[in-house]
Amino acid sequence: MKRTLLFAALSAAFGLAALPGTLTAQEKKPLELRYTSGAPPKGNPWVMQVERFAKDVDEESKGAIKIQPFFASQLGSEQDTVQQVARGRIDIGGFSAGSAALVVPEVALLLMPFYFKDTAELDCVLDKGMVAPVTELYAKRGVQFLGWTEVGSIEMFGKKPFMAPKDLNGVKAASYANKTQLLFFSSMGANPNPLGLPEWIPAFQTGLAEVVLTPITYALPSGLTKVAPVVSRVGAYDAPGLTLMNKATFDKLPKDQQEALIRAGDRNPSAKLRAEVRGFENILYGMHEKAGGQIVVATAEQRAAWRAAMEPVYPKIVKETSAGSEGFFRTLEGARKACEKRS
Repeated sequence: MKRTLLFAALSAAFGLAALPGTLTAQEKKPLELRYTSGAPPKGNPWVMQVERFAKDVDEESKGAIKIQPFFASQLGSEQDTVQQVARGRIDIGGFSAGSAALVVPEVALLLMPFYFKDTAELDCVLDKGMVAPVTELYAKRGVQFLGWTEVGSIEMFGKKPFMAPKDLNGVKAASYANKTQLLFFSSMGANPNPLGLPEWIPAFQTGLAEVVLTPITYALPSGLTKVAPVVSRVGAYDAPGLTLMNKATFDKLPKDQQEALIRAGDRNPSAKLRAEVRGFENILYGMHEKAGGQIVVATAEQRAAWRAAMEPVYPKIVKETSAGSEGFFRTLEGARKACEKRS
C-alpha cells in the first residue's frame, strides 16, 4: 500500500507518463458520437449510408471514434434533434433541408419549387457554389456542416394528374408547415392547409385534401399512395439533406480525429449518395405502378410553364424567409449562373 502511494506521489510530482501497456480502461475507450436519423431502421439507402459512414469513421480514426446510430427518430423528431445538435445535446445527425433550416433559415431557399432547371443544376450549385456559404452560416450557430446528402424528389400526389399551374386553381392542398410550400400553393390558386403527416391520409379520405407535395420515399411506405394513387412527376424540387455536427464537439477533437471524420465523409461523396437515393426512388416508382398506381411525367415544356408561373413568387419567398435571405439568394443566383456556363 505504501509503495503504491509513493509511486502515485512521484508520478504527480515529476509528471511521469504511464508506461506502455499500462493505459487505463478509460484511456482505451473510444469516443462515441451519437448520430440521429429519421430514417426507418431498415430497407432503405439512408441506413446503409449511415452505417457505412460509421464503419469509415472507425477505420479512418483507427478505432478512436465510434459512431452510434439512432434510426427512426429514436432521439426525437428531426425538428427537435437538429436543435439538440446545435445545443450540443446530440453530437451529429443527418437532416432534411427543411429541418436543417430551423437552425439556418436561409437553407429553405434551396427548396423553392421549380427554381432549379433540373437535378444536375442543383447538384452543381450545391457542390460548386454553396459549401463555403453554408458552412459559414452553420458555424455562426454552433454547428459544423459536414456535407450534402439526399432526401429525394418532391412530386405531387393526388387522385388526378396536376400537370399545369391552372390544375391547382381552387384545389385543397395538404402542406408541410413551411412558408415555401404554403406560398407555392396559394400563388397557384390552391387552398393550402398545413397538416401533420398522420393527418394526410384521413384528409384525402374525407376530401379535405386533394393534392400534396412529398417524396415517393414517404408516400409509398406510409400508405399515402393508396388514397392518392396518381403521381404527377413534375420535378417540383429535389430536397437535399445535410450532415450536421455540434461545432464545439468537433472543435474539441484532436486534429487527427477531425481529419478522420472529413476523410470518412470523402470516401463516399455527395454524388454517390444522391445516386443511391435516386436509384431507390426508381425502385419505389416501379413498385407503385405494379400495385396499380399511375405515374404521369411532365414534359420539358410543361415544367417550364411551372417555372414561369413561379418566377414572380421567388422574391416574396426570399423576403419572408429570414433577414439574411437576400444575401443568400444572391449567392445562390451567382452559383446557378456559374453552373449554367459550365453546362
